[in-house]
Amino acid sequence: MTANKLYGKNFAENLKRIEKVKQAFIDSFGFNCSDVFSSSGRAEILGNHTDHNKGCVLVGAIDRDILAACSKQSGKIIIKSAGFEDVVLQAGDYQKKQGEKGNSVSLVRGILKGFADLGYTVGGFCAVTMSNIFKGAGVSSSAAFEILICTVINHYYCSGKVTPLECAKISQYAESMYFEKPCGLLDQSGIAFGGINYIDFKDTENPEIKSITPKLDGYDIVITNCGGDHSNLTAHYAAVKQEMQQICGFFGKNYLREVPFDRFLSELPSITKKFSGRAVLRAFHFYEENIRVKSAAKYITYDIKNFLNMVNLSGESSYKLLQNCYVPQDDIQRIPLAIKLSQSFLNGAGAVRVHGGGFEGTILAFVPCKISAEYSKFMESFFGGGNVIITAIRNAGGIRLEY
Repeated sequence: MTANKLYGKNFAENLKRIEKVKQAFIDSFGFNCSDVFSSSGRAEILGNHTDHNKGCVLVGAIDRDILAACSKQSGKIIIKSAGFEDVVLQAGDYQKKQGEKGNSVSLVRGILKGFADLGYTVGGFCAVTMSNIFKGAGVSSSAAFEILICTVINHYYCSGKVTPLECAKISQYAESMYFEKPCGLLDQSGIAFGGINYIDFKDTENPEIKSITPKLDGYDIVITNCGGDHSNLTAHYAAVKQEMQQICGFFGKNYLREVPFDRFLSELPSITKKFSGRAVLRAFHFYEENIRVKSAAKYITYDIKNFLNMVNLSGESSYKLLQNCYVPQDDIQRIPLAIKLSQSFLNGAGAVRVHGGGFEGTILAFVPCKISAEYSKFMESFFGGGNVIITAIRNAGGIRLEY
């Protein structure tokens, strides 16, 4: 895809980014790169923490991305990224290593293992990456990196034969098994497919994926980085999944999707005696959120008012039932503050909700275009310049750029 087509009205500023990453490659390796690749962040629109229990989600790729200037080479993989330790390993060395948990090199090893399991022999490459995606703040910078590496390997060693879904699965495997952060398939799928997609994970090997053509005329998508970092919150994310699975385990099942809602309701007296109230509330969120996702996937194509209502209701459920808007015992409460400030400013217009995994990180708002610039300045006055972005849906997955 041409950079002009990908970036549209923002082509000029992104062309400068492309030239900058190419120059950084020369500075690092002493020769010109052969290719530039791009992988985006994502917006989780609805389906908060449902994918890991075979639920339904509405997700969109956004126009913030990681760029990688790359060249193919034999044997060794070298990846240089500002703010991170260099990733250096042999392409055939994909065995899990002690001490690499939570580091970028573990993601790359996990991805190499995923391609090996598909029967591909992967060689080396060198790369320099640059990103304008918020790090560790709920816009899926880690999944963007994973899909980026999959895209590079797919281009250099697989002739582009590995599908977006396979790349998403490889990435999820790397993050959960090598990086050791529990995750569903939402983030990686949203980035790998591009655009807005309704995804039903009832069959995780072959999820139902429907591309959505949204009718969001008159509204901007605005994401605010409220501060904090996801990197130390793995235990809280794991607890969401674990508590939901406590409930389905009561019925002898592995996923809540396998337990009918009416059966869950009929056993509530026994469930509430055996498990925490929070676990029960999180299960309620799962069931009700799936219904909202299906409604929102229809409304977004023709009824903006009802779609925005679904977003607000989803956000309220995340706040009250899922309870992922702040870390327990945290008195800073950045996300609740950002939501309340947004609601006060919007005064009933648009919609606002916690974004992504939650606890720390970002909120997502659909804001009328005529006030989005003013809203952004208002939120920046609390959370700082550069922490509020007006973004748009990107209709491409991980790609090699032409420019």
